[in-house]
Formats: sequence, C-alpha cells, structure tokens
Amino acid sequence: MSKIELRVTDETFAGKILNELFLSMDTELVNVQEIIKARVYNEVDKYNRLLPEYYNGLVQPAEAEVTLNGYKLKEKRKIDPEKQFYIACDAFLKNSFFMLIGNTQATTLEEEVLLTKNSTISFVKLTPLVGG
Repeated sequence: MSKIELRVTDETFAGKILNELFLSMDTELVNVQEIIKARVYNEVDKYNRLLPEYYNGLVQPAEAEVTLNGYKLKEKRKIDPEKQFYIACDAFLKNSFFMLIGNTQATTLEEEVLLTKNSTISFVKLTPLVGG
C-alpha cells in the first residue's frame, strides 16, 4: 500500500478555483470524513507553524472574523485542529459546503471513496464569499 497524493481545490459554484493544496493519504480506501480531517489538520498545522495574520482554511475558526484575505483571529494564537475538524464536519452536514470527488458529489461523512493518483477533490462553499 502506497501513499496517495490528492489535489484538493476550493471552488466557487461556477467552478472558479480559489485555492489549491495537495494532501497525502495513507490508504486508497477512505471515507469523506477522513478526507476532511486530513485537509483541516494540514491547514491548521501550516497556520500554527507560521501564525500568519490570516487563516485561510475550509471553515471559520471560533473568535475569528471574515475578511477579504481570510479569517482574522482577534489575537494571534494557535488553532485547535480537532475543534476545526468538528466545525468542518458540522458545516458539511449543514450543507455549508459540498465536496466533489472527481465529478461525483459526496453525500455522507461515512461514504467510502477509492482514491487513485488522478483523484481530485473539490470543496465548493455554498455560503457567500467575502468579495466573491
């Protein structure tokens, strides 16, 4: 079993790519929740290492405001990846965003996906984007 490198994008409903990142998954057979977890932990880890002015992640952290450049925390601090993961799962369940795996929409967190080296994952936010 080898690692699978995934191309992950954030897109508008019209298909415009807003952000792109690459995730490494340990196995080919994963569920939607594991993909969300890998993505959230990756972006929180990156933010926590650098502590930039803005957090550009899938979901808004607690005590952060939405700005044109991303989410701005009231004070610079590390973000809890597990808390962000639960916020992201809740957002998925409330249809704040949807995921396309290839051209197929994921419908549940438990839905299993067989990944290949050509798999692409698109996150489409359904909430209005600031300045978008």
